[in-house]
Amino acid sequence: MSHTSGIRQAQKQKTRQALLDAALRLLEEQSLSSLGLREVTRAVGVAPAAFYRHFRDTADLGVALVDEALGSLHGTIRTTLAATGDTDERIAATVELIGGLVREYPAHVRFIARERHGGVAPVREAIGGQLERFAREVADELAGHPESAGWERDDLLMLAGLYVDHMVMTASAFLATPRDDWDRVAGTARRRLRLVSLGSRHWLD
Repeated sequence: MSHTSGIRQAQKQKTRQALLDAALRLLEEQSLSSLGLREVTRAVGVAPAAFYRHFRDTADLGVALVDEALGSLHGTIRTTLAATGDTDERIAATVELIGGLVREYPAHVRFIARERHGGVAPVREAIGGQLERFAREVADELAGHPESAGWERDDLLMLAGLYVDHMVMTASAFLATPRDDWDRVAGTARRRLRLVSLGSRHWLD
């Protein structure tokens, strides 16, 4: 790659990221289905035609935001689940991870929570695909735990889906709660996860 083409590619990536960042800011106050590409390009200071060099439409931009919000978390969650320690320690680490994500990336989390059941089908499907992938990864990790001995794969996926749904619910609860009351949210989340964990131990009874 020549120096000139390298600079051009870097500028293209910079503009693409600026469009994503602007869209995320605008989505703090509205849903993706109501977002216009002219709003986004105006916020970045580029011509509307420049939008199409990076995204086919706002749905395509939304799918890119889903990947930005969730795509990098798979390794982090696998690491948390695989950490040594007992169930309560893993539960505490999981709730702490969710709280940290909401604290650091509230706009991304709010976008996912709102658009998971929103009106833009490709974005709903992208979020659903990411959450299904999380469930498969959680099931893989659960399969290695002694308490999962004898479980069918479908049952492990069902349990993993409960954990993933709970993680999304907990993130939404953090978002909706003033920061000085987060200890209460975290405590409730830990107790709910512990209840699911205790119940799962009797699934084969």
